[in-house]
Amino acid sequence: MPTAKLVFVVDDNPSMLRGIGRLLREYGFASRLFETGTALLGHDSFESALCIILDINLSDGSGIELRHRLTDQGVDVPVIYITGNDNPATRMAAMASGCAAYLTKPFTARSLMQPIEQLLAGVI
Repeated sequence: MPTAKLVFVVDDNPSMLRGIGRLLREYGFASRLFETGTALLGHDSFESALCIILDINLSDGSGIELRHRLTDQGVDVPVIYITGNDNPATRMAAMASGCAAYLTKPFTARSLMQPIEQLLAGVI
């Protein structure tokens, strides 16, 4: 169970990463930002995270595959996928991997914050 309002964010676009970090801060959440899936895998305190906002198309691989690797390692932190390349096959793979939300870039601040707030409240 998370001990704080901490959200991990993984996106290889530095502007998107910083923007999501600022948005989370505005809503009272702390964030830990990762530019690659490899950087996230190198982290060892997943139990402190409320959720992971995970870009599907990372420079070092698929966010969906990263989610499977985390699950295989026993990491069960909820995931919110974000993508700029939506298509039915990707959407189905993301849903099948288990996610709290699937958002297509550009998305509104509210559409990102709603599932995070639901996770915090224990609704999802």
